[in-house]
This record gives sequence, C-alpha cells and structure tokens, in this order.
Amino acid sequence: MIILSILFFVTAILYASVGFGGGSTYLALLLLWGVPYFIFPVIALSCNIIVVSGNCFNYIRAGNLNLKLLLPYLVGSIPLAFIGGSLPVEKEFFEILLFIVLTLAGLMLLFKFKSYDDKIEIFRKIPIAFSILIGGILGFVSGIAGVGGGIFLSPILFLLRAGKPKHIVTAASLFILINSLSGIIGQLTKTAVLIEIQNYWFLFLAVLIGGQIGNFLNLKIFPTRLLALVTAGLVLFVAARMGYKIFL
Repeated sequence: MIILSILFFVTAILYASVGFGGGSTYLALLLLWGVPYFIFPVIALSCNIIVVSGNCFNYIRAGNLNLKLLLPYLVGSIPLAFIGGSLPVEKEFFEILLFIVLTLAGLMLLFKFKSYDDKIEIFRKIPIAFSILIGGILGFVSGIAGVGGGIFLSPILFLLRAGKPKHIVTAASLFILINSLSGIIGQLTKTAVLIEIQNYWFLFLAVLIGGQIGNFLNLKIFPTRLLALVTAGLVLFVAARMGYKIFL
C-alpha cells in the first residue's frame, strides 16, 4: 500500500495544480490495486474534497468566484449527484463507465489545455436551462462513478466561452467540491461502506499533503497550461492501463 499512497500523492499534486481533485485517477488506481470496488467512490470523493478545498479557498480569496456562472450548474448537479451516488452498480458496469470517464476526461483536458492561458474577451450568455441540464448530467455521472465532474465542466465552459479562465477554473473547483459532498452522502446510504473506509486513512493523508504542494505549484511556479498538459497525459495513461485490464 506504500506504492499506492505514493501514486495518490503524485496524483493529488498534478490535479491540484490545475484546480481539479483527481477522483477519476484515484478510482482507476484503486481498481488496479484490487481494492473492494464498492468503496471506490467514497475514497475518491473524500480525496476530491480534501484536495480541492485548498484550491477553492485560495481562488475565492483571490476574488475569482463568479456565482452567476456557477449556480445553474450546481442546481442541476447537486440532487442528481446524490441520486447517482445512492444507486447500486455492478462491478463490470462500473469498470467500463470508469474507463469511459477517464478517456473522455483525458481527451477533453488534452484538447483544451491551451485555454488555461487564453485571454478570453468575448463571452457567450449560456441559457440557464441548458446550464442546469449540463450540470444535471455531469452530477448524475459523477455520483455513480465517484468523481467530482469538474474535469468535464471546465473544458465545456472553455468551449462555450462562458467566462474568464480564472472564473472557469474556480467554478470547476467548487463544482467538484460540492458535487463530491453530495455524491458521498448518497454513497454513504449503502451498507458496509463506513466499516471498510477506515482501513484507507493513509490515502487521505497522502492527498492532503499532495494537494497542498499542487496548489503551491499552481500559484507560484509552473504555468497552469503546462500542468494541465501533464495531467492530461497521466489521465490517458491510466485509462489505457484500465482498458488493457478490462478488455484484454
């Protein structure tokens, strides 16, 4: 479990450096390590909360929060993240869903990593109903799979040119935090989860430390664009490993 802790630590550094939590990669690592799959989402969502809390605090303190941009997506996502989290899921379906989530997340991040340094000046007004629909879909998938959904929301908002990069990154971080809280409440309605989760406390410690380092890298050292590219590579690598395990 020492190697798993190190991998969680590195994942937290990379994801925190671009404002994400890392839930999708935590899930894949847990699958590759043979951890009981019914507690995957709770571990991943808990790690999400630990990692993005620091980012959210710093982004809000810097004045980057745009509630008008974020709220419609949360209206759709919060109830559906809870519903998705409370649903029982077969292991085979969960593995395939996770593979799809990882692949899409990596590709979206790879194709849009340049957007983190864009000086967007022309914004589009997104219809509220459309924003709520997007939030609901992302929330439901996030609740089932045990991810925060921000890694999907961020590229979508960049693609739609819905706001300034700093507002989009902040919205994605808060989306992850709040979705993860809603999803974990749904997950905890299942039996046996609380008993098993206490055996993996060392993973939470690893991401706590890694998240703080990643946040420092984001704010002080490396350009977000570079960190987003590295993170995309990591996600796609893990997705490929999962695909090999599932289909070959």
